[in-house]
Amino acid sequence: MRPPVFSRSERVRVLVMTAAGSVVIGYAAVAALLALIAATATNAAFSTTGVLTAAAPGWLVAHHVPLRFEGSAQLGVLPLLPTALLMLLAGRAAAGAADRLGLYEPLQARGVVFCIAGAHAITGGTIALLMGNGPVRATPAVAFFGCAAVSGVAATIGVAQRCGLIEVLIDRVDPVARRGMRAGLLALFVLGGLGSLLVALGLAFSWSTTSNLFAGADSTFGVGLGLFLLCLGYLPNAVVGALSYVVGSGFSIGAVSMTPTRFTGGPVPAVPLLAALPEHQVGFLPGLLLLPLLLGGLVGWYCRKVSDRPSTRLRAVFVAGVTVAVVSLVLAAIAGGNLGAGVFNPVTVPAGLLAVLVLGWIVLPGSFVAWFAGPRPKRVAPAAAPAIEQIPVEEEEAEEDYDAEDEYEDDDYEDVDEELALEDELAEEFEEYEDDELPEEDDDELAELEDAEAELDDADDELEDADDELDDAEDELDDDVTELDPEDEDEAEITVDEEPEDDGSPEPPLTGKAD
Repeated sequence: MRPPVFSRSERVRVLVMTAAGSVVIGYAAVAALLALIAATATNAAFSTTGVLTAAAPGWLVAHHVPLRFEGSAQLGVLPLLPTALLMLLAGRAAAGAADRLGLYEPLQARGVVFCIAGAHAITGGTIALLMGNGPVRATPAVAFFGCAAVSGVAATIGVAQRCGLIEVLIDRVDPVARRGMRAGLLALFVLGGLGSLLVALGLAFSWSTTSNLFAGADSTFGVGLGLFLLCLGYLPNAVVGALSYVVGSGFSIGAVSMTPTRFTGGPVPAVPLLAALPEHQVGFLPGLLLLPLLLGGLVGWYCRKVSDRPSTRLRAVFVAGVTVAVVSLVLAAIAGGNLGAGVFNPVTVPAGLLAVLVLGWIVLPGSFVAWFAGPRPKRVAPAAAPAIEQIPVEEEEAEEDYDAEDEYEDDDYEDVDEELALEDELAEEFEEYEDDELPEEDDDELAELEDAEAELDDADDELEDADDELDDAEDELDDDVTELDPEDEDEAEITVDEEPEDDGSPEPPLTGKAD
């Protein structure tokens, strides 16, 4: 089906409407959420202007732009759920624009991505500039590039399938690397599931503490809704922290630091989500390190059939480990940050240590399993000499042929013997005939024959002498011709070539007397 054809103005109109729509819808969603909280909270003054003004920094927070307050306080640990929802919105808008314009080539996706990223960047930078030196501020450059990065990545993901970006990426990667990347994404999904399960178990075992925190804040619906939305927004951050805890790198909130093998207690914010944290070191927690070990073995088992060569299987496992390490590094870097200027600052998920440990947990056991569990290349046996096919001969036929040949050869030998005997007899008779004396009449005839042969030889000699004289005469004639001058030769040629002119008189008759 042929894609629709749009004029330049129509394309610009579609792109502008898409970019502006993603900005407006995102801002409206943040404002609606704040309006719901303000309307349900006690002792809160609700106004449209106040909600729209408060939605501006909330929109920047959704783009993961850090905020600064009066003094040196900074809010850098931002919730990941609003960012994920905003990226989903921008990606859907980009995909809708690509479908509307009939885009199907990778280069055609640039216009959609640049328009959406540019609109979010300009809006974020403008909001940061308008905040100025108020109680809540943001750095304009950070807001500009931060909003552009988040929306640009989201738009790229949205048009990847429609414009063939995924196919281009797959074509540029060899099958072994694709298998490794797939194994890495599956391993990352499993690690995320383990982190989520750990958070859920922590909340379940400390449900009393969680309920007390909800009850201690306020009994009104608005406050409870605000705490619930706060916990829901930071739930992905908690999952990333739990993932780091399972791997062994752990996390820290201010002075509190936790790993499966080490525990350092201290005060934490009174947020119901943090009730999942252990209050002291438990003996079975180091056993959690067996989970990434088993996961690495599963990755190796998944990659065991990539190739018959062990080195190729190891490369697939290494690609899987790098994939998990890179994604974990990015998630850990955006999950933490500064939290004010008090005892809870900073909230840290060690990104570098997490990436190294994830790489080790995946590569080491995975390589071991892939090396020994995979198929081995079959040894090729040396080529044997080709067997000579022997055609069987029936014994009876062979004996008959042999007898026939023997009979034929005996007949031949008998004929040859008879011929040789006959030749010997003729030779003996001829010798006896030569030895016998000839009669006298025969002697006279023989003498006459000898005389005739002598006369014939003399005639041959005379004929040869005549031939020699004729050759000498021809040689003398040739010498005389070569001694003539060119003029004489011309005259001679003229005299020879000229013929008598015909004057019309009759030729005399050629008559004569024969001797």
